[in-house]
Amino acid sequence: MTPDIDRRISRALSGVRQAFRGVLGLSSNGAGSQLAQVEGLADEALPDLELFQQFGFSSNPPPGTAVIVLPLGGKTSHGIIIATENGQFRVQGLAPGETAVFNAFGDTFVFKDGKIEGSTKTFTLTATEGMRFDSPQAEFTGQVMVRQQLTGQGGMAIEGGSGAVFSGDVRQEGGSYQTDGDVVAGGVSLRGHKHPGDSGGVTGPAF
Repeated sequence: MTPDIDRRISRALSGVRQAFRGVLGLSSNGAGSQLAQVEGLADEALPDLELFQQFGFSSNPPPGTAVIVLPLGGKTSHGIIIATENGQFRVQGLAPGETAVFNAFGDTFVFKDGKIEGSTKTFTLTATEGMRFDSPQAEFTGQVMVRQQLTGQGGMAIEGGSGAVFSGDVRQEGGSYQTDGDVVAGGVSLRGHKHPGDSGGVTGPAF
């Protein structure tokens, strides 16, 4: 009797279509569910399949991406896409335990052991209430532009390049100003300027 039961189960399962591979065509990334066109086995056209992704993550895979389709209830028309892969754009050379986030345009974020490496052309971060970096040191290899007031605590040290240039009024409150060079105000040198002398001549330059 057991062989007969096995045959019946096999016949029943033979009518249930299993998960299969396909190739992604066009996809829509509008409101609601993300739908995609898939070319299945033997050039089978499968329109409007739902592309399921984990909550909090969304991507729009490019055409030509390999997919895995799961036919719900064994019906191809009720299939859903449960996995995608595109070796053309995948970040390669990852060490065990590393993770990469990437797109089809070459922008990447790679999470390594103790560091994160990102690569893109333009990076924009918007924080409507504030931003805080908790780090003992930050380094910028290029120019830095601050479009609003710059406030600092703990002092400031600038060296190298062509010095510092200020445009507009500069006011110092408290403390003193010290330099081992000269100070020129309105074209008048603090060290080299002269005053009328008591005898009608002029004094020598300041020392």
